[in-house]
Order: sequence, then C-alpha cells, then structure tokens
Amino acid sequence: MRAIQNIDSRRQAVASLITAETKSEFGQFMTPSVIASFMAAMFADTMGKDIKLLDAGAGIGSLTVAFIERAAKARPRSLRCVALELDPLMREYLAETLNACGSIFEGIATEIRGEDFILSASESVKCGTTQKFTHAILNPPYKKLKAVSAHRKALRSAGIETSNLYTAFIALALLMLEEGGELVAITPRSFCNGAYFKTFRKMLLEQSAILQVHIFEARNHAFKGDKVLQENIIFRVVKGAEQGDVILSTSDDASFSNLTEKRVPFGKIILDGDNDQIIHLPTDEPSDEEEWMMTRYTNSLEDIGIGVSTGPIVDFRLKNHLRQDVDTNCAPLIYCLHFIDGYISHPKPNKKANGITVNDETSKWLMPTGHYVCVRRLSSKEEKRRIVPAIFDPARVSCERVGFDNHMNIFHEAKMGMPKLLAKGLAVYLGSTFVDRWFRRFSGHTQVNAGDLRNLRYPDRKTLETWGKSVGDKLLSQEEIDQMVEGEN
Repeated sequence: MRAIQNIDSRRQAVASLITAETKSEFGQFMTPSVIASFMAAMFADTMGKDIKLLDAGAGIGSLTVAFIERAAKARPRSLRCVALELDPLMREYLAETLNACGSIFEGIATEIRGEDFILSASESVKCGTTQKFTHAILNPPYKKLKAVSAHRKALRSAGIETSNLYTAFIALALLMLEEGGELVAITPRSFCNGAYFKTFRKMLLEQSAILQVHIFEARNHAFKGDKVLQENIIFRVVKGAEQGDVILSTSDDASFSNLTEKRVPFGKIILDGDNDQIIHLPTDEPSDEEEWMMTRYTNSLEDIGIGVSTGPIVDFRLKNHLRQDVDTNCAPLIYCLHFIDGYISHPKPNKKANGITVNDETSKWLMPTGHYVCVRRLSSKEEKRRIVPAIFDPARVSCERVGFDNHMNIFHEAKMGMPKLLAKGLAVYLGSTFVDRWFRRFSGHTQVNAGDLRNLRYPDRKTLETWGKSVGDKLLSQEEIDQMVEGEN
C-alpha cells in the first residue's frame, strides 16, 4: 500500500531524476493524484462488469491506481489492467505501483509492456489483431510528429492521420476500445480547432460521443510543477454511443475547489454546417445580445472577399537584408512592437530592424502598400484580449511596398490592401468583446493563427464599411467599440 499512498511524493522524486532532454524526448508529464482521481471519477459505474483497462504512457501508474481504487469500490466481476511505458526508469516505479494494487482488488491482473505504443498498436490495428479494452485512461505524451517519421508512417498504415503524439495515442486507444467502451484523457486543448487536427476531430466524432469536458480556467495549473504552458482539458468519450448533450465543467485549477458544471446542447459544441467540426467550449452563458449576434454574423472571410495570412517575413532568414533605418532602397518592416493605439506606428527605435532592403531576393516576401489589418499571433489565455488588431494605413507609413513579420497575421484583399473603410470596420469587429468571447469558445492555443481567424464568422461587407465610416480617424474606447458591434440590430 505504501507505493499507492505516497504516489505524489514518488512522482515528484522521479520527476527530479528526469533531465529536460528526456522530458523533451518522451513528451510526457506525470499526472498529480488529485487530477488522476478526478479523471477516474468520470467513468460510469463498473459494478458486476468485466473490466479491461488500457493506460498507454502510464508513467509510474498514477492513473491506473486511481482507476483501480474507483472501480474496486463498485465491485466489478473481474479487473485486468494493461499499462504501457517506454521509459525503463518509469517502468521500475510502475511495477512497484501495480504490485501494490493487489491490496485494493483481490484477483486483479496487471501487465506492463515496454513497447512503443504507436508502433505496436498501429501494427495490430492494421493487421486486425487488436486486443480490445472496455476502458482507457490516458495522459498521453505531447510532441509533434514529423511527416517523415516512423511513427507517422505507422499511423498512416493504420488509417490514422495526425500531427501530434497525444492525438495519435487517443486515436489508437479509441480503435482498441470495445463498442460502448469509455475513454477519459487529459490533453492539450489544441485539437479542438485548427486545420492540423481536422482529420483527428472527424475521426473522434465518428468513432465516439463526447459526454463531458473539463476546462481549467488557469492555463498552467494542471501540471504546475512541470511548467507546462499548454491549456489542458479533460474529456470523456464513449465509443459508438449516440451523441447527446455535453457536460461542461470548469475549475480555476487542479484543486477542483470551485468546480462548476452545466449541460450544453451538442449544437453549441459543434455548430451546424461547420465542415471543420471545430469544438466550441462555451463555459460562459452568452447574453441575449451575443446569442443574437451569433445568428446574425454568419459570413466567412471568403463571403466578404477578404483573406488572412501569416506575415511572410521570417527575419532571421533574411537578416543580411535587414536595416535599422529605412532609406530609399528599403521597405518598412512591421513587427508587433509597431502596434500603437490600434494603428501601425513606424518607424520605432528598437533592437529590431525597421526596414528591409528591396531586391530580387526579398521582393517576393513584400506586399504592395495599402490598408491592411494586422493581428498579433502570440497571445495567452490570461491576457485581457486574445485578438489584438492594428491598421496599417499608408497615409501614416509612406511606402510602395511593405514587409510584415511572421509573428502577426495580415487581413488582405487578394494579397493587396483593402478599402480604407472596410479595414477600419474590420478592426472594430476584431477588437470587440463579442469576438474575444467567441474566439475563446474554441481556441485554446497560445497563438492566434490565421486558421483560427478564418474560423470566426463576420458581419457582411456593407456593415463593416458602415462601421468604418462611423469611426473616422478617431480612436475608439472599448465601450464605444462594443456598442457599435452589439448595437447593429
């Protein structure tokens, strides 16, 4: 029993033995017991059932122990646990943990496998020899998968296309579940939106029903000791179940001391007609005005003739062409530091360049002068605004061509500037509290990507131009912006 009772102290001890290089290699962060217990409690009752549990990337066994303690109280007919862990050091502690589980449930069968889960599970799925489980509990590793890696090749052979280890683990575990099997996992929230995870979202929604999602209000509290900055969520799905309402729960942090829950219709999680199947997590109750605007502002960027792209200048690749001052042979180079009071203010004394030489090598990365709306890419959940727009106005920055750094997104019209009034109205909309709250429903990224901005819905072009005309050249307060956006009824 000692191995179980002291599991948090053992987890911290093991964590201190693991180098930063090893953490980066395996991409795994061990689960605190309070989170493990919360996850185990999300499963349905196991009374009188034959339970077969999968814990892939098991670490020292915190999740398996929490599940066994929960399941044992419900008196299942049998209990078998398979834990996979690639790290030899972890496996030593995992064995000690699972050996102690016999005191929780008499007759429990446990098995530790030291194989690479992605490679072994992909092979079994491909060959149709997959061992089936009734339950899976996962804290999968977080790490990008290179397109040419052995893991990506193995996953493709099993019919899985995904770009991160954590979604690969979830996809494989789902395929290894029996019909009606349950999966509970803690992962980054990033799979909920974005083009990279579209195929995974489609597979998740086709294979299972989402029953519950838990959101931490503070980004870095789930794995605070490991300095993990991803916004993590916990979710429960049931394979082959009919989709119904979803329970959304929230807490400030991993203590769950102020836990709240509400039931949300699935139509507010995946919006009707959304081919990208973006997963919205509306933790706040929208006001009547917001509900009204969500039904009114339904245009895509394509509908209003606007595009958005990441700034094309990657400065370190063009460093020989960068200049501190802008001369006759230079175009202005715009960074986020040039965002001042809703406009691009250039030049600005700083350590970075203010200009880029115009020549054959740089010209393809420059854009013709005109009115553009710029949005910072880097953001954080704790910032007051996730979307921070600024207008590039050629009357304020005189030039023929302009370079935009790739740490921002650029709204444009066919890769050129847009009409002045449209740019002003678009900046008003993007700077509104309504858009900020709408964006937070589906985006948990530490960045605001061009794809995220495409996934927003917008007013029609005429409405944006009307707002732009109302703005004139004055600087609006947040209250004035919100009144304009919310008052168009």
